[in-house]
Amino acid sequence: MIFSRHDHDRLAGILVEAARREIMPRFRKLARGDVREKASPGDLVTEADEAAERFICAELARAFPGAALVGEEAATRDPALLDRLAEAELAFVIDPIDGTLNYASDLPLFAVMAAAVVRGETVAAVIHDPVLGDSALALRGEGAWLAGGGGRTRELRVGTAPAPARMSGMASWQYFPEPQRQALPSRFPSFAQVASLRCCGQEYRLAAAGRCDFLLYGALNPWDHAPGALLYSEAGGHARLLDGSFYRAGRPATGFLCTPDADSWREVRALLLP
Repeated sequence: MIFSRHDHDRLAGILVEAARREIMPRFRKLARGDVREKASPGDLVTEADEAAERFICAELARAFPGAALVGEEAATRDPALLDRLAEAELAFVIDPIDGTLNYASDLPLFAVMAAAVVRGETVAAVIHDPVLGDSALALRGEGAWLAGGGGRTRELRVGTAPAPARMSGMASWQYFPEPQRQALPSRFPSFAQVASLRCCGQEYRLAAAGRCDFLLYGALNPWDHAPGALLYSEAGGHARLLDGSFYRAGRPATGFLCTPDADSWREVRALLLP
């Protein structure tokens, strides 16, 4: 099937409305009982996550009857839902609030994300910033762009790779298996700066706009990376699993590196994971 620009606009509009209705009214107003731990102390879910996912899934079911819907919270409860990403004619993978720890900490650095997946291939991405009210968008083969209020848009393009000693990057090293998990921080002095925003969506937006030189991730949950991988690639970047293959939503894998081009990818990989 073809996922059109009109379809993409509908998807983006649903995320914007979810942010307006369910996420921003609860921001900085969560009660103690509105925040719960999942697998670990930093792995949280809030009433806003669940309400936003319910709204997004209900609207997508109306707009795209028969599509498979894989939300983070639903898939956490039922991991078998992930199998639908590879099988469905059309599926949507949804992160109702990416950066929930930031959201629950009253830090205005989070995102609402979704990707459209056609027979296992990510074809459209939306990463919406509820605080700024703009969305980073990508369609396979049509590029990446930032859309703000009033219909204003601008193209997103990755930057030119500097020498590693001048690079700034984002690394989620905590989710690599041992011994890589302990070894990775010792490699960071090879670069000018390595940080984490605790929000993949905002990191992908930053890199796709050319304001960050590399991204490194260990765990590859599809709601975190299906939208961002397409956004970064359509912005002209080189995004690959550590074995050099392409990322596909729902396929088990560990380790994902994004840099502006193939040469810088090989150079950064060699420095981080010799």
